[in-house]
Amino acid sequence: MKQLVALLRGINVGATGKGRKAVPMAELRALAEDLGWKNAQTYIQSGNLVFDASTAAATAEQKLTAAIADHFGFDVPVIVRPLEDLVRAEGECPFAAAADERPNLVHIGFAKEKVVKSAVAACIDYCTNGERVAVKGQFIWSDCPNGVGRSKLTPAVLDRAFGSPVTMRNVKTLRALAAIAR
Repeated sequence: MKQLVALLRGINVGATGKGRKAVPMAELRALAEDLGWKNAQTYIQSGNLVFDASTAAATAEQKLTAAIADHFGFDVPVIVRPLEDLVRAEGECPFAAAADERPNLVHIGFAKEKVVKSAVAACIDYCTNGERVAVKGQFIWSDCPNGVGRSKLTPAVLDRAFGSPVTMRNVKTLRALAAIAR
């Protein structure tokens, strides 16, 4: 068995579990257990699921996507990666000093499809007020010193630039997920 992490995008992660595309974390953990995965853990109400499985990440991604659609009645982009990839990525952040200073404002992005470095050029025009974006391996990094809520580097911009759904997590969350693996 290997540790995998599922990153859900575009869900309602409020504590009440009510509203559009609500996915309560307890139900997400239960779905993982129903799929035969072990040690399912969620990190805060944010659509992050860590679990042990003997299946490949791509297979787990397909199974969880289908299970969410069956259980909740709506589609959610799900990206599954080996947790060891997140642990490695934590040490490869191109904005390391900023990440240490403000880990909630530096983000790592995960795309459903292969990431190409040339896509960064399509994001540059959307970067303002000291914002930066970079690709390191299969990870998309952004530094938004004024907060992502004020940034023009939106999920839709990233999706268009990289040609597939992208979900972002801040470095604080990345570190917490990596700590689960330790």
